[in-house]
Amino acid sequence: MTATTTAISVDRNPVFPKAELNRFLNWAFVWILLANAGFIAMWFVGAPPRYLEIGIIGFTGLIVKRFAPWVQWIAFVAVMSYSMLSFVGGLFNLNISSLIYSLQFFAELKPDSSIEYIIVSILAVVTMVVAFWLLRRPGNFSNPWLIILSGGLIMGLATADFAMGQGMRGHYKRSAPAGAFFESATGQTEFAARADGKRHLVLIMVESLGVPQDNQAMSDKLFAYYENSAIQQRYDVSKGTSLYYNSTTAGEVREMCGRWGDYYELVEAKDDSCMPAQLAAKGYATQAMHSFQGGFFKRNEWYPNIGFQQQEFWPDLQKRGAEWCGGVFAGACDRQIPKLLAENLKQTKQPTFLYWLTLNAHLPVPTGLNLNVDDCQKVSPVLAKDFPMICRQIAIFDDIDRALIAEITASDFPEADILIVGDHMPPYYDRHHRSQFDPERVPWLYLKHKGAATPES
Repeated sequence: MTATTTAISVDRNPVFPKAELNRFLNWAFVWILLANAGFIAMWFVGAPPRYLEIGIIGFTGLIVKRFAPWVQWIAFVAVMSYSMLSFVGGLFNLNISSLIYSLQFFAELKPDSSIEYIIVSILAVVTMVVAFWLLRRPGNFSNPWLIILSGGLIMGLATADFAMGQGMRGHYKRSAPAGAFFESATGQTEFAARADGKRHLVLIMVESLGVPQDNQAMSDKLFAYYENSAIQQRYDVSKGTSLYYNSTTAGEVREMCGRWGDYYELVEAKDDSCMPAQLAAKGYATQAMHSFQGGFFKRNEWYPNIGFQQQEFWPDLQKRGAEWCGGVFAGACDRQIPKLLAENLKQTKQPTFLYWLTLNAHLPVPTGLNLNVDDCQKVSPVLAKDFPMICRQIAIFDDIDRALIAEITASDFPEADILIVGDHMPPYYDRHHRSQFDPERVPWLYLKHKGAATPES
């Protein structure tokens, strides 16, 4: 055999001719590298697993490579949009159908308040533009060995993604499986069972309030302000944690309807088994307060369907003097709602169930925008240095706690049992922050007014 026939020459290689190899490389650059580069870069800081999405993108690329460039680009945009939605759903513990249903509310958000969202949006647009340009280059290879190689690249990348996320399994995409064990803070405390018509019941769901995990600085801050004599003289205090799945609206259904589910099941149908409806049947007035717009997730439609007779959202709270606080979710400043909550209870003529869903701790928590989070050293020097975003969240929790305690320990605050509970763990995308929280549980604090009745038998 001569040197001419044995030399490695791509031009004369009968297995990988140069033109065929170039088409394969063009294809791989778009459907393997470009489509996944941004997500791969996050492997080292942590992110939701996306091995399924890697497979969908890659094999879609194999199917459409023979079609016209504009067809390939439409397919690329479609699978990338699905991949990005799935990624966001993983962060916020939403399945893809729930997230797509939620897109109708996007206009009510202010993503330009977050540099993170701005950067991601720019990168997404750049990716689509670069793909449009690259897909004009030939990419329709037919060599069977190169097709096998492309499949190997897809599966190899998906396997690598799976391996990189092993340490954070259970932290993302938390949807309740069929037959999942159920528990809630309202169930554990027998909150509604104590309704005797003599005292009010107050349920407060705090956005992104998670259970610290192996972080003493965070543990020291959780509910710390309630450890004072004024609270202990008036209330029996108990604490605990509860299982959670999915996002905030699922947390509301969990605590008020006693099951795993979500709000879209309640938009068109009433559920008289939910706590507000049950308490209304016992003669309680039922009020809901939320610091954001009522149309977001259609709360103004399904709150009445679970028994709320009165609702107050951001425009209503603004008229009563609540200031504006910014962020991606811009609305009322949570630190000012306890005063309005107390006014409601003082003015009511009958026993009342009052529910308040907070807002300002939605991620990401920016500086400025009247959130009172800029000087995080006063919250915790340790957290300000190592976990600045967590520190800003805790600054918001601190403001809520101080304002609430000032009201509920006042001499003219009426008798009430108060339950405070988180909706879900904070949906940080990165391992550094997300690993500071228990991935399965949320905390609760129960303030039972001294002398409260025992549960009905």
